[in-house]
Amino acid sequence: MTRYGYQYVVLRCVPRVEREEFLNVGVVLYSQAADFLEAAYRVDEARLRAFAPQVDVEDVDQALETICQVCRGVTGGGLPTLGGLGRRFGWLSAPRSTVVQPGPVHGGLTEDPAAELAELLRRLVDPA
Repeated sequence: MTRYGYQYVVLRCVPRVEREEFLNVGVVLYSQAADFLEAAYRVDEARLRAFAPQVDVEDVDQALETICQVCRGVTGGGLPTLGGLGRRFGWLSAPRSTVVQPGPVHGGLTEDPAAELAELLRRLVDPA
């Protein structure tokens, strides 16, 4: 079986940047060798509202959907034109001060990047 190296970032909802508190809401996984870049997210609205009652859940969903569009290479309408998967992952993993922020870059090996993305989402985002 072929094993592919990959990098990923956990997407965090940071409702008040100055407090540095966050709730994990998604994952972006990139594998150059497998030609794979995808994001997956799951927003537990009740959990997010309990964590940050003032947060606009629709804004969080929209930010996460924008990340998915960048992964797919969608451009126009305010989305960046970035070229290849590596450049898109670099843009997605860059630090920013918005309500949805990427965490640090981590890496690993997998035989199936899509299955690994689903497992990371389950392990790092879904409530325990």
